[in-house]
Amino acid sequence: MDQAPGSPQEPQGTPGLPTCYRHPDRETGVRCTRCERPICPECMISASVGFQCPECVREGSGTGHAPSASRPRTLAGGTIASDPRLVTKILVGLNLAAFLVQLSVGDRFTDSFDLIGRAYVPVLGSVEGIAEGQWYRLVTAMFLHGSYIHIAFNMLSLWWIGGPLESALGRVRYLALYGVSGLAGSGLTYLIAEPNQPSLGASGAIFGLFGATAILMRRLNYDMRPVIALLVINLIFTFGWSNIAWQAHIGGLVGGVLVGYAMVHAPRERRALIQYGACALVLIAVVVMTLVRTGQLT
Repeated sequence: MDQAPGSPQEPQGTPGLPTCYRHPDRETGVRCTRCERPICPECMISASVGFQCPECVREGSGTGHAPSASRPRTLAGGTIASDPRLVTKILVGLNLAAFLVQLSVGDRFTDSFDLIGRAYVPVLGSVEGIAEGQWYRLVTAMFLHGSYIHIAFNMLSLWWIGGPLESALGRVRYLALYGVSGLAGSGLTYLIAEPNQPSLGASGAIFGLFGATAILMRRLNYDMRPVIALLVINLIFTFGWSNIAWQAHIGGLVGGVLVGYAMVHAPRERRALIQYGACALVLIAVVVMTLVRTGQLT
C-alpha cells in the first residue's frame, strides 16, 4: 500500500499585498487589530473586533486579561505548539520501531498483527483474524510494513504532508485525523478484501492526511491543481498495481476528507463538537463494517 502524497503548495497571492509576519511566503490583506502586523489565515485569532496575532493574544495586549486567558490557536482551533512536528516525529518513530521488530522476530510477529479477515496461518498453526475476535489487528496493521521500499515510501510521505498538517490542525486534532483515517482504511479492507489476504501499512492513514491536506488547501485558497494532479497519480498507482490494497487507500481517503472538512470548516462556537463528532461518526462506520463482515465470516 504505497503512495507519495505531496505537501501543501504555496498560495497564489495578489501582487502588492503585504506578507504575514510569521509566514513571509504568504501574502495577506488582514492585519492584527492591536499591533497592525499583517497576518495570514493560520495566524488569525478572532477577537471582539477583527483578528489579532498570536503574540498579542499571548501577551494579553490591551485586552484586560492575563496572558494565559486566551491562548493562540491554529486554524482548526488547536493550541500552537513550540514543535509543530512532534506527533509526526513520534508516528514515524513508532513505524520504524515496529519495522525493526519485524526484521528481528520475523514472520511470526508480522502474521500475529497484520490485517487478515479469517484464515489458517501456518507459522502460527491456527486460524487467525479479526473474525476470530482479534480486533486489535485493525490498529496494529497500520504500523507494519512489508519491505524497505514500502516503509521508506510511507514514512517520506508522512513526513512531507504530516508536518504542515499538524501545524495547521494542532497535535490532538492531527492525531485524531491520523487514527480515524487509518481505521477507516482498515475497516473497508476487512469488509471488502478476501478474508485470507493479509494487509499492512500506514497508507490508509497517510491517504487520510492527503485528503485533509486537499481540504485545507481549498480552505486557504491555495492553487488546487497540484494536489488534484497528485491525487489522480496516486489513484492510478492504487488501482494499477495488483499488490496494493486499494481498499485501505480509498477508506483512508474518504475518512480523511470527511474529518478534514469538519476540522477546518467547523464554526468557531461549535468547533470541538463538530470536529470530534465527525471523528465519532467515522469510527461508528468502522465498527458497523467490522460487525457486518464478522457476521459474514462466522
